Amino acid sequence: MKDKTIYTLHSNICKALANPIRIEIIDILNDREMSFGEIQEITGVLKSNLSQHLSMMVSNGILSQRKEGLNMYFRLTTEKIAIACRMMREVLIENLKKHQELIKDL
Repeated sequence: MKDKTIYTLHSNICKALANPIRIEIIDILNDREMSFGEIQEITGVLKSNLSQHLSMMVSNGILSQRKEGLNMYFRLTTEKIAIACRMMREVLIENLKKHQELIKDL
């Protein structure tokens, strides 16, 4: 029996992505670094809630952070995260189109 650790690690990444706020954060950090305040302003999420989301994403290797003065900045650890999210959105759109076709046929 082969080691299944990779499946657990993969699942942990998927769980870290399984939240609309975290997906939005990935979307806005797609191609740039942003400060905590900038992310909060765009998402409208309360400071304490946003802090928890960002912390989880950093601990799961989705985001990296750096401190400059009093500000904390965040960015994606790899562009592949944004690519994966875009691919999942494409799957979602394809599924929605299929459902629309089924509804038309009714």
